[in-house]
Amino acid sequence: MSIEKVKEYLSAYGFADKVLEFPVSSATVELAAQALGCEGCRIAKSLSFLLDGKAILIVAAGDARIDNPKYKARFGAKAKMLTPEQAVEMIGHAVGGVCPFSVNEGVTVYLDESLRRFETVFPACGSSNSAIELTIPQLEQLSRFTGWVDVCRLPE
Repeated sequence: MSIEKVKEYLSAYGFADKVLEFPVSSATVELAAQALGCEGCRIAKSLSFLLDGKAILIVAAGDARIDNPKYKARFGAKAKMLTPEQAVEMIGHAVGGVCPFSVNEGVTVYLDESLRRFETVFPACGSSNSAIELTIPQLEQLSRFTGWVDVCRLPE
């Protein structure tokens, strides 16, 4: 199970005991915000894309949306999200629990600038009913991210 894989990964950093599991679904930004009792914008959603035949993850704030012109300018291609089947196969997590921890070899992780507004954020932990509260420096460390990108737009 993916959450067990994530807990094992996080245990190497001393964070396994920080994983929160809910009796309800946290598979969407709205459901995760309800389960946590926080604003949806603080959910760190992991969006999976196909780029040059490989999977990339962009971790963004819950209220952010991919801005296609920004994405194309940054990555040189149109944003093409993975299907649920591709996410499991290429990322190693099912949609609803996709997270930047314990991903398959070859997956590149980026953090979107939309996250920098917050002291702490809540990414999923490999299942549709889990999350962890992390500071931005902790998210940087635990996600083994490649770099920061600015490919999203925030609501008006």
